[in-house]
Amino acid sequence: MRKTVRFIWAGLGGLACVIATAWATGALYFDLPIAWLRSPLALIYGLATLAVLFLVKGRWRAMGVVAGGFAVVLAWWFTIKPSNEGNWQPDVAQLAWAEVNGDEVTLHNVRNCDYRTETDYTPRWETRAVRISQVTGIDIAINYWGSPWIAHPIVSFQFTDTLPVCFSIETRKQTGQSYSAIRGLYRQFELIYVVADERDVIRVRTNYRHGEEIYLYRTTATPAQARERFHEYLRSLNEIRDHPRWYNAITTNCTTSIRDQHPAAERIPWDWRILLNGKGDELMFERHTIVTAGLPFSELKARSLIDQRANAADAASNFSELIRIGLPLSENKNKKTP
Repeated sequence: MRKTVRFIWAGLGGLACVIATAWATGALYFDLPIAWLRSPLALIYGLATLAVLFLVKGRWRAMGVVAGGFAVVLAWWFTIKPSNEGNWQPDVAQLAWAEVNGDEVTLHNVRNCDYRTETDYTPRWETRAVRISQVTGIDIAINYWGSPWIAHPIVSFQFTDTLPVCFSIETRKQTGQSYSAIRGLYRQFELIYVVADERDVIRVRTNYRHGEEIYLYRTTATPAQARERFHEYLRSLNEIRDHPRWYNAITTNCTTSIRDQHPAAERIPWDWRILLNGKGDELMFERHTIVTAGLPFSELKARSLIDQRANAADAASNFSELIRIGLPLSENKNKKTP
């Protein structure tokens, strides 16, 4: 029995060493500031770690040396600081921020680009005034571009007296950068909260990007709950403007950041579908946080696909109304269709 336990612990320790070595090698390869040193140092580190595991006598002693090397790399990695200064791509060139004066909120740098194609567009940044008391609810758009397991959520706040305002938590890419899930594990991308018109952040995905789908759901949030969430987003906007953050594909991404905004006592229990967020709508269905009108999930999801309606609506002034045709109505009587 003891031998079995020791064998299991040794196996787990070995696996941890392999994972730590792989991650630290990647950190050196992607994040070292001196480009010509990246490949050789990453290679040296990886080979040296393997040599330690195979040549140092004593399994636990070897693992201790590997852990020490990993700790050194990790300590260095944490010294890399994010910045709001950079040669940003045009669609993330401006940081949104908010001025809050009681009930009145002025949103700066709301994105509302004029698209001709996905890559050919005129950047347009607007200032919008909204009132917190007029927030009536929250809708959520789930954006897929390939795997059914991975998606991108876009949160849309509804108002009685103005157009919806969307929040999309994304990577802030510099000119020439493209997203990579592997690079997303390291300090390659700053985090940005894109505040946008639905005709921008939703329409670019349904009408101009190829192979993408968006499913739009009404949530069961009451006006009071929606206003609390709106306050959270406003705080996050201004915090990132003053204190930039790194994006991380696992710990600080488009979905975990939404959960982390909530006070710790109010966060939903952790679920694997928070990380594999392509199944996030199933999670919301199970927890009764989206409006279902009694429909089974498969039928609700089919009704919620808005690509065809968005293509037909295109740049119409009532785009937000047209893409919601056929969606189940909210049980919340105070919530109105925009």
